[in-house]
Amino acid sequence: MMKCAFLGLGVMGFPMAGHLLANGHEVRVWNRTAARARSWQAKFGGGAAETPEQAVAGADYVMLCVGEDKDVLAVIEAIKGALRSGMTVIDHTTASPDCARTAADELARFGVNFIDAPISGGQSGAEAGTLSIMCGGEPDIFEAAEPIMRSYGATITRLGRVGAGQTAKCVNQICIAGTLLGLAEGLRFAEAAELDAETLLQAIGGGAAQSWQMDNRMLSMAERRFDFGFALDWMRKDLGIALDAALKMGVSLPTARRADDHYEMLQNSGDGRLDTSAIIKALDAND
Repeated sequence: MMKCAFLGLGVMGFPMAGHLLANGHEVRVWNRTAARARSWQAKFGGGAAETPEQAVAGADYVMLCVGEDKDVLAVIEAIKGALRSGMTVIDHTTASPDCARTAADELARFGVNFIDAPISGGQSGAEAGTLSIMCGGEPDIFEAAEPIMRSYGATITRLGRVGAGQTAKCVNQICIAGTLLGLAEGLRFAEAAELDAETLLQAIGGGAAQSWQMDNRMLSMAERRFDFGFALDWMRKDLGIALDAALKMGVSLPTARRADDHYEMLQNSGDGRLDTSAIIKALDAND
């Protein structure tokens, strides 16, 4: 059993922290909105702290699952008084590779280990404990932390040193955006040709065009239903990280750029909380 602090109880962090507790670890949580931490405590047990520093005091592992770069660095600043040598911070936030390296350098001043470990699998994966976790960090630190992350992760992979996990998450989001854009174009082509979406899915869903997005979003896209977990506001944030990193590396991302443009249009129309599959709505508007 390890003493764990979990900081950030959004739609992902809330069930993830619950899985940690269910797997026998001692867990103390903190959330910027204190009522959320109290709700978690009422549902799962464990401890709820009033401040990040109180949550982290005495912990072996500290998990972060917050909003973006500035939130990661702000939380690290807030917990400095409780840091101790040998502790490991695991950041499940989708942040930039540069943020990961900055956080690791800052924590190293206190003898604290760091793993950047962004997650994929959505709210359903967090609730089921079947997330994919992409990690960057030193091999021995990763090996020690992997069994703990198994509490909520099914696929946990180290890709390299600090920053590699966030870079892999960029690849993940680039691929999702491109897949959704292709699926939206294909579906609109099918609609114009008066093909039935459900029959079409049966016809092509077992072939080379198959994808998770096709299996889980094609029919709801055909019905123009976009009430699923991952808001396009967050996809824009993630694509922004990828596009910034690509610019620094001199890599062109034309499909990701086009998807981002469509998402920007939807945001400007007040649709930022819709699921990422709403990209088809942007194509509808362009006709």
